[in-house]
Amino acid sequence: MSGRSSSYRTVTRLPDVSRLLAAAFCARLAGRMFALAIVLYSLSRFGSAALAGWISFASMLPGIAISPLAGALLDRMGAPRTILLDLLASFLLLTLLVAFDVASAMSLPLLLVIVVLYSLSSPLSAAGIRTLLPRLVPEIARDRVNALDAGSYALVDVLGPAIAGLLVGFAGAPITLSVIAALYGLAAAVLIPLVRSQRIVVATGIATSLFAEALAGLCYVLRHATLRQLAIAYSLYQMSFGILLIAVPVAVLRFASPGAADSAVGLLWALSGVAGGIGALYAGRIGASGREHAVIIGGTLATAVAIWPTAVLFEPYGLVVGLLLIGFLAGPVDVGVLSLRQRETDPAWLGRSLAVSMGLNMAGLPIGAAAGGLLATCAPALMLPVAACASLLAATTMARRRRF
Repeated sequence: MSGRSSSYRTVTRLPDVSRLLAAAFCARLAGRMFALAIVLYSLSRFGSAALAGWISFASMLPGIAISPLAGALLDRMGAPRTILLDLLASFLLLTLLVAFDVASAMSLPLLLVIVVLYSLSSPLSAAGIRTLLPRLVPEIARDRVNALDAGSYALVDVLGPAIAGLLVGFAGAPITLSVIAALYGLAAAVLIPLVRSQRIVVATGIATSLFAEALAGLCYVLRHATLRQLAIAYSLYQMSFGILLIAVPVAVLRFASPGAADSAVGLLWALSGVAGGIGALYAGRIGASGREHAVIIGGTLATAVAIWPTAVLFEPYGLVVGLLLIGFLAGPVDVGVLSLRQRETDPAWLGRSLAVSMGLNMAGLPIGAAAGGLLATCAPALMLPVAACASLLAATTMARRRRF
């Protein structure tokens, strides 16, 4: 496979790449649907935006907190097995959630327990997929496979919110959660042949304790200047999305009835995802290698402008324009982050460091969701300005790379 002659079609024809991308797509679609469905479910069941924000927080933060352990487990078991473990755990937990809800036995403490357990296994597939993908392609094709990876997220952002919003609005939360559970089961079924065919690559020195390996992975990331910088910058960037996760439904409810609002929220995120897919594929085509800092700085800075003032001008139309811009810019930012992280990480540490790095990178999402819930209750007018400030701080952090 030569540089410019390598196409997206060529990359997907490489052994096991298509199977992994298909399983990743199903799992990510389920996860993206769950992120919106759990907010809408909580809003309808408990009637509190603040509580919905905390439940969303609980569905994300525990997994981020244990990401060093997840990375150590990934290196011990191998990426294919850990991905499969997460998919099966998510399938079982959401099946339990639906069963308790249908039996009218669901309570707030029980819901929190289920979403926390759901969160705890999530780093296994999130880091596992991105550990395995670069091992399946030659280095010259990494920009393309990273673009396909980011494009998968963008396509999920198209379908996930739209399907979740429509299903919750017309069929109810139990049906929606059942569909999400089925998607996890499908992803597991697609992945099983890859698990059987792949030679499982594990870390050497496995006689050390899991906690020692986890600590070593955490120390590696914290001592690595580039990974440390990405952890701060990207977490700030994701904080913007966490706030938007709450802010968009709250904003739409001002203009539509609850049933119509669920579908409208899904459609808005779907449009944003379409723009994100275009942005990711464009970034993969032009390549980000060697220019990752500039791509990330430009994307996060423009995202701040897209959130505020663009999204608040001529509301609700400004919100549509803002989300389209935010989605388009997310593609190049994600490709830049993936390329920079892979290029700067020692391959021997890829599993552990990637789990820790991704966990730290995503820390801003649950924090933003919780902050969005609180702001929705006490100062709704500040939701979008605060989200914009978070992206602006992300750009500033990446711009200070020589003194960081």
